[in-house]
Amino acid sequence: MASAALPAFPAADVAERSVHARPRAVAAWLFAVAALVFAMVVVGGITRLTESGLSIVKWNPVGGMVPPLSAADWNHVFAEYRASPQGRLVNTGMDLAAFKGIFFWEWLHRLIGMSIGTVFAVPLAAFIALRWVPRDYGWRLAALLALGGLQGAIGWWMVASGLDQLPAVAPERLATHLVNALVLMSGCLWTALDLRADANHISPVAGARAKPTLWIVPFFALLTVQIVWGALTAGLRAGHAADTWPLMLGAWVPPLASLVADPVSVQFVHRTLAYAVAAAALGTAFVTFRAGGGRRSAALASLIVLQFTLGVLTIIHGVPIALAAAHQACAALLLATTVWTAHWARR
Repeated sequence: MASAALPAFPAADVAERSVHARPRAVAAWLFAVAALVFAMVVVGGITRLTESGLSIVKWNPVGGMVPPLSAADWNHVFAEYRASPQGRLVNTGMDLAAFKGIFFWEWLHRLIGMSIGTVFAVPLAAFIALRWVPRDYGWRLAALLALGGLQGAIGWWMVASGLDQLPAVAPERLATHLVNALVLMSGCLWTALDLRADANHISPVAGARAKPTLWIVPFFALLTVQIVWGALTAGLRAGHAADTWPLMLGAWVPPLASLVADPVSVQFVHRTLAYAVAAAALGTAFVTFRAGGGRRSAALASLIVLQFTLGVLTIIHGVPIALAAAHQACAALLLATTVWTAHWARR
């Protein structure tokens, strides 16, 4: 009995599918990189909250991936820490067991950062060698690679601020470190979404979904400013300056000083901006829903309600690590959802 013949696909169809698979593969890789950057942001928040960021006093991008393995190695890095400002002035009674706890978070944070460099650079080199990078995307990928390298440099610049005299990192450097990480994550997401749209033959349309765009742009600007003040709040430990809501120190407007350096004032700005961000997010969600972006609308509305709730709970419960870390993670997810919605609005 003759076997059934396999269907024959025209060579042109096979070639076309292959060409479209290439940007999809590059897009999938960038989505994975963005997920790793998100993980780094979350672990970075835990590192800050556990005051672990100054536990490793040397910068060793390659050898630093291997933690101490022997008792002698642990004693050596512990001695280096005890000689640092934080070890001498803050954690004077810390023993080796407690040091291992804070060392873990900083080591994990750096490990993820170095892993991102590898996960980005090696596939990028392969895609270039295979000529899978679509035209006009080379400069964007090069910019993302540069941002990744800059993130590592900013990280050490931040840590170095707490190794000289003061036993804490400079808040403005912490804010710079967080913002650059989120710019990197957003850039990876936007580029991946562009690649996926190109593979699906979806081209930008002038004036597409103009009304959501009118809301998304100011909302994105407000959210960016809020993230900066959130980082300043974290760096100054300003979350501990007042633990009541909605009143702050018994008043709607507490005594104010420097809006970027005074803990009470910084927390006041952060919690006041939260109302504006929430209103803008809900407005953006509404117009997005009206324009047919149901999933994006639901995600924006749900995340802003969750984020606002986490912020209030973090304050009134005295900034517990779990709540504060969830608050930072939710901020990153809200930003990613805003990028997703903005990309949809222009297509």
